[in-house]
Amino acid sequence: MARTKIALAGEGGHGVQSVAKILVEAGYEAGKQVLYIPNFGVEQRGGVSIAFCQIADEKIGEPRYSKADIVIMVSDRAIDRCSTYVDENTTVIYDSSVCTKKPEVKAKRIIPVNANEIANTNPELGARVFNIIILGVILEATKVLDVEDIKNAMEHALGKKFEAKPELRTKNHKALEVGMSLLKEATV
Repeated sequence: MARTKIALAGEGGHGVQSVAKILVEAGYEAGKQVLYIPNFGVEQRGGVSIAFCQIADEKIGEPRYSKADIVIMVSDRAIDRCSTYVDENTTVIYDSSVCTKKPEVKAKRIIPVNANEIANTNPELGARVFNIIILGVILEATKVLDVEDIKNAMEHALGKKFEAKPELRTKNHKALEVGMSLLKEATV
C-alpha cells in the first residue's frame, strides 16, 4: 500500500496547519485516503505547531505513526520537537533561513531550503506566502499529488480572499511554483 506520512512543524502563525489542511483537502479531492491530526499548544502565535498528515491509496488503518516519511521543520523549536519522528528512512527538510541550527538526526536525506528568505525578499511574493512556498516543497518532495489538485484545494481554502484581491491568487500560485523549484534545485 502506498502511504506517505508527513510531519510539518513550525511556530504558531507560520501557517503549518493551513498547509496541512490544503494538502489533505487536495488528497481527498484526488480520491486518496487522507488523515490530518493537528497538534499545537494553547497559544495562537508563538507556540510550536505540528501537523501530522497521511495520504494513501488505500484505507489508512492506524492514525498515529512513530516515524514519518517526510519531516518539514521551519523553526528551531520545531527541530527540537520533531526529531523524534525521524529515522534512517526519513527525508528531513528545514528552512535554513529561519532555523539557526541544522537538524542533528540520522535521516535518509537532510535538505535545507530558504523559503522564508525568498518570501520576504521577492517583491512578487511577500512574507504572507511563506507557508505556500513550504507547500510547494512538500508537493515536490512527496510527489503524491498533482499541482492542479493543490491549486484546486487552495481555491477552496482561499477562494474568498482570491476573489477580494485577485493578485493573491497569482502570488500564491507563484509561491507554490517557487517551493517546488526550491526542492528541485536542492536535490540536484
